[in-house]
Amino acid sequence: MIINYLTLSIILFCLGILGVISRRNVFTVFMSIELMLNAANLAFITFARLHVSMDGHVLAMLVIAVAAAEAALALAVVILLHKHKGVLDTNIFSLLKG
Repeated sequence: MIINYLTLSIILFCLGILGVISRRNVFTVFMSIELMLNAANLAFITFARLHVSMDGHVLAMLVIAVAAAEAALALAVVILLHKHKGVLDTNIFSLLKG
């Protein structure tokens, strides 16, 4: 039973990595990052259930809070860059370097 949840977590995480590597659209990349964070949450909850502990649940809540903050900040940056350049390509983030 536990192995099924961990297998699903690994599959979701790998799909997220594939989405980050292969896509150039900023929104797709952010959705892939959120998918990877949710895969980590699933693994945390699975191990917490296995060890009958609340530590995994606490970590999952922390990851959810970080994901919400990341999504809000990333959306603000994307909106500002789209206002100035008019495209949603990941190459646009090279403008932030200097």
